[in-house]
Amino acid sequence: MILWEEESLNDREKIFEFLYDFNPDVAEKTDEIIQAKVESLLEQPLMGVQRDGIRGRLLIIPDISMIVSYWVEGSLIRVMRVLHQKQKFPID
Repeated sequence: MILWEEESLNDREKIFEFLYDFNPDVAEKTDEIIQAKVESLLEQPLMGVQRDGIRGRLLIIPDISMIVSYWVEGSLIRVMRVLHQKQKFPID
């Protein structure tokens, strides 16, 4: 099961709104890619990389330059953040 934390949903909304101002189709497609890539974690939960100083794992989505921070808790995938690769990632 995938659980989107409130902060990750806020991140997605901000990304969507930013892109929508430029191109609504791109905004929709970007959100669909994020959703699909996160859903692929159900099959391969350890697909993301681990980085020193960052709790959990990072799913890198190079097609759209996004990074998804998530934790694996048994069969639960907890999505913490969705950020553009150029954003400074919060460190624990």
